[in-house]
Amino acid sequence: MSRIGKRILTVPENVTITVNGTCVTVKGPKGELSTEINRNITVTVENNEVTVERKNDNFKNFHGTANANINNMIIGVTEGYAKGLEAVGVGYRFNVSGEKITVSAGYSHPVIVEIPSELTVEQISNTEIVIKGIDKCQVGEFAANIRKIRKPEPYKGKGIRYKGEVVLRKEGKKAA
Repeated sequence: MSRIGKRILTVPENVTITVNGTCVTVKGPKGELSTEINRNITVTVENNEVTVERKNDNFKNFHGTANANINNMIIGVTEGYAKGLEAVGVGYRFNVSGEKITVSAGYSHPVIVEIPSELTVEQISNTEIVIKGIDKCQVGEFAANIRKIRKPEPYKGKGIRYKGEVVLRKEGKKAA
């Protein structure tokens, strides 16, 4: 059995979970999220507890995933998710204005990125931003797209990295 799939999730007081066939909807103080579950997985909500079960062993891979996705939705609508990014390098900076982020990352032109409507981006300084939202997948994907503009390189460590990310450094050429 999947240990994560067997986990019983407790629902906070201010969160409501409804199951309609294969669609699971979670409503909370920060918003509403919904996801489709495999038809061979059953989700039951009783006494502020959510249990996820599978019909047979052919669907083990969906069992733990469904439980983890529901747990992520519960956390998202109560607390929300945040991902920090920092720009390291001379002239590397972020500028958040309205629904756009202007990234200066060593190119001959600034890169302009549209912020999705479900997310908010907070600028801490010229070199640090925090992406916030209720959907863990959207927050992580948008942060990865911003990081992809200029990944950290291993020789000088310049680039856009996650907050707290450790970049393994290489030695480089030795003088003869």
